[in-house]
Amino acid sequence: MAKNVLILNGPNLNMLGSREPEIYGSETLGDIETRCRAEADKLGLSIDFRQSNSEGELVDWIQQSPDSADAIIINAGAYTHTSVALLDALRAAGKPVIEVHLSNIFQREAFRHESYISQTARGVICGFGAHGYELALQAAAKILEVAQS
Repeated sequence: MAKNVLILNGPNLNMLGSREPEIYGSETLGDIETRCRAEADKLGLSIDFRQSNSEGELVDWIQQSPDSADAIIINAGAYTHTSVALLDALRAAGKPVIEVHLSNIFQREAFRHESYISQTARGVICGFGAHGYELALQAAAKILEVAQS
């Protein structure tokens, strides 16, 4: 049975393609989902790809993940820098977490250099645009492979 990876996207990521393309690129979230599905197929993974502008909904999905996901990839958007609630939910879920950002957050405003999500993440991928999601899936596959052996 294929391992399942929950891919969560936070606020404003539904605006990709039109929102600051000089920072976030021209691909839409739908384009990224398509890329993720293709990469997951290559890796023998299944994915559950979701987006919400609501912190509470993201927390709910994370809390449900122990029953449905083997790993979590998260681009929490602005909640990365503000949400102790997401941090607590990710810790409680007990699943491997990979943090993703389209832009290199360390080349941006100082407030973006701090991440609550990083405190529980196995790794952080930033600055590679949409390709970062594919890299995160490859990392998740490797983490799950090692855990299984």
